[in-house]
Amino acid sequence: MTAENIDEVVDGLAGIVREARRAGDRIGYFAALYRQVTVEVRTGIHAGLFEDGARMDRFDTLFGNRYFDAYDAWRRDRSGPRCWRQTFGLLADADTVIVQHLLLGVNAHINLDLALAAARTAPGEDIHALRHDFLLINDILGRVVLAVQDSVGDLSPFLSLLDQVGARTDERILDFSVRQSREEAWHNAVVLAGLNEAEQAATIERLDVRAAVLARLIARPGGVVRPALELIRRTENDDVPAVIRHLDHAMQRPSAR
Repeated sequence: MTAENIDEVVDGLAGIVREARRAGDRIGYFAALYRQVTVEVRTGIHAGLFEDGARMDRFDTLFGNRYFDAYDAWRRDRSGPRCWRQTFGLLADADTVIVQHLLLGVNAHINLDLALAAARTAPGEDIHALRHDFLLINDILGRVVLAVQDSVGDLSPFLSLLDQVGARTDERILDFSVRQSREEAWHNAVVLAGLNEAEQAATIERLDVRAAVLARLIARPGGVVRPALELIRRTENDDVPAVIRHLDHAMQRPSAR
């Protein structure tokens, strides 16, 4: 599928979420998070939050189409970028917990796709004019991600306990991942915006390789994380359609706003 504007991105993501719920497919976990982020960005555009709403619509559409291209390639013949193949390849793995599936999607979409979408929205020196609106999305992402992590806490009692013990003195898992990744994505966007097509292709290849390595670390962490993940897995909800439905309504809960 190819979206022409942000409305079509929202509709495409909603369709993926609906189909995932029907099929019990974990691909709906990240799609539910991403749909809510896109809805919030669209709301911000309509409210005049961004310096250039039309540019932000183009940016979000390019960004969304990167996800749709990866999704379609995987469905068609298990092809696509390395990091997305790593992500989608774990969807049938019942040992991979909800938060890992979300982190895998965040990793691939931000560490690979976001910089390219920004660079193609504002090539060359124009990239610097995008910085203000790019950074505004951090606030939107932070709000949605924390709401979704609260949903994950409802679904994963042991993960919720770990968060309570931490008393939020550290950045929460998903929020920290998004913020760190977006800082690097902006740097990479500036680099990509100044390159020609061949140079961009080589840089994108390197970003994909790096994101694939990160995906493997997210999927199979070592140290004390591994037994903690096992406890999370044993206690969390394994009803895939119910999990998708819960995640997809995270922003509708009163505490999310």
